[in-house]
Amino acid sequence: MHKRILLASQSPRRKQLLEQAEFIFDVLVIPTEETFPDDLPIAEVPVFIAAEKAKLVAADNKDAIIIAADTIVVLEHQIIGKPADEAAAIATLQKLSGKTHQVITGVCVVLEDNHIQFSSTTTVRFNALTDAQIIHYVQKYKPYDKAGAYAIQEWIGAVGIAEIHGDYYNVMGLPIHKVVEVVQQLQNQQEGIKF
Repeated sequence: MHKRILLASQSPRRKQLLEQAEFIFDVLVIPTEETFPDDLPIAEVPVFIAAEKAKLVAADNKDAIIIAADTIVVLEHQIIGKPADEAAAIATLQKLSGKTHQVITGVCVVLEDNHIQFSSTTTVRFNALTDAQIIHYVQKYKPYDKAGAYAIQEWIGAVGIAEIHGDYYNVMGLPIHKVVEVVQQLQNQQEGIKF
C-alpha cells in the first residue's frame, strides 16, 4: 500500500501540478521563516528553505511522504522576492522587462530517513514590456504571492515572455516530472521492503 503523501506548501500552482500528475495527497503547512544563512550560494537557497519546510512537517508525520518546495527568481545575481504591494510588483516587472532571469525551484522529498533534495533551473527571457502592460497585469492579476511578481501561466506569460530554456512547470513552482520520479522511487523501495 502506498504511503500517504503530504504537500508542505500553500501554493495553488503546486497543488494543481500534483493533481495533474494524479497524485492523491493532502496539504499540510507549518509556517516557516524562509530565512537562510547569509553565506549560502544563491543556487542553494531554495533547496535549503524547502528542506526546512519538509523537516517541520515530517517531525509529526513519520509515515508519510513529504513534498516541500521553494521557488526564487534571480536577476543579475540578485534574488527577486515576492512583491509587498502594487508599487513593488510594478517595479519588479520593470526590472525584469527585456532581460533574462533564472527561476530556481528547490525541492525536498522526505520519507523516514530518506531526504532527497534537488533543484531545477529554468532561464526565462522577457520581451520589453510597456508600463501600460505591466500596470494592466499587476492590477488585474495581483501577483503579490509570486516570486518575481508574475505567473508564467497567466496573461503575462503569453504576452510578455519571449523564450524559456528548461522546465516550464519549474517556473510555475514545481519540476513535476522529477517529483513524480522521486516519489515513485520511494514508494517502490517501501514496497520492496515488505516482501
